Amino acid sequence: MKLIAALPLAATLALCALPAAADPVPGDWILRGGTAKVRIAACNTDRSKLCGTIVWAKEANLGDGKVARDAKNPDPSLRNRPIIGLVLIQDLKPAGTGKWVGGKIYDPDSGKTYASKLQINPDGTLKVEGCVSVVCQAQTWRKG
Repeated sequence: MKLIAALPLAATLALCALPAAADPVPGDWILRGGTAKVRIAACNTDRSKLCGTIVWAKEANLGDGKVARDAKNPDPSLRNRPIIGLVLIQDLKPAGTGKWVGGKIYDPDSGKTYASKLQINPDGTLKVEGCVSVVCQAQTWRKG
């Protein structure tokens, strides 16, 4: 009788031990218009969160050996950073498979940082939102 009573517990423990389905968000994503590629992966500082780094940009090389820089950064000490390698997305926390919230996204075109969240769309694209207060703007990125 004790064995039968233990079966539901054993089954529950076995299911908990199964690996979770892989989250579809980590990977390389092409920004709207194909202007850049961002690699989304676990943050170096906290592996439970996601960050995104620019790994390719259409206009990264300006010619004559010059590279595009983070020229509009509000911090003058950061304005000389190359665009390639720039951390665009920071500290997103998981909110279910394919959904991440509570992070920040940096816009190097304006030098502004916004609250951010990401979510996989049913068609496999990525909805990327940047928000100020309750007003959000979204972009759709595709796997790349």
